[in-house]
Amino acid sequence: MLELVKAGGWPMIPLLMLSALALAIIVERLWTLRRPAVLPASLGKEVRAWAGSGKLDPAHIESLRKTSPLGELLAAALDVRNRPRDQIRERIEDVGRHLVHKMERYLNTLGSIAAAGPLLGLFGTVVGMIQMFLGILDHGIGDVNQLAGGIGKALVCTAAGMIVAIPALVAHRWFRGRIAEYIVAMEHEAIALMDTLEPRPVSAVRTQNAA
Repeated sequence: MLELVKAGGWPMIPLLMLSALALAIIVERLWTLRRPAVLPASLGKEVRAWAGSGKLDPAHIESLRKTSPLGELLAAALDVRNRPRDQIRERIEDVGRHLVHKMERYLNTLGSIAAAGPLLGLFGTVVGMIQMFLGILDHGIGDVNQLAGGIGKALVCTAAGMIVAIPALVAHRWFRGRIAEYIVAMEHEAIALMDTLEPRPVSAVRTQNAA
């Protein structure tokens, strides 16, 4: 690490700090956005069976809310289960927006790191080149090998900025896609629960009794 700072100069310090922050965000989001933690495999089926039985205990709904983002969404639908379908849908959409915000936590920071990394690296390169040319102005070109070494050291910052930015950008896009996939799956489970909660029309019940 010290060698990198010596090679690229002081702009390498914020680049190293950004790389550490990006790594911490990526690890935290990988753990938080695990599929079992967001979409437990059999939770939707269990909740539909529980709702279909008609035995909806408020304490059970509250415990469901704390299990996972999917559990929180389904619990929100159960909270307003006796209201019209459009009101249940509105509640699901409101809670869904809140869950998206929670799942996208730190992603804006990760995107900012992906954007700022190359710019900071370029800034370090420009500073290094300015210092090198000012030295040439004062002392002349001198040794060509030394000049080439100075240019190489200046370009280290640009390379470091890209090394920081590329993984951050890839992770940012991947997390966005994963969250979008989760949202589609959660909407599917919520609609299936709404179909379970919705009572059959009176005409259908009369038809079945007449038969």
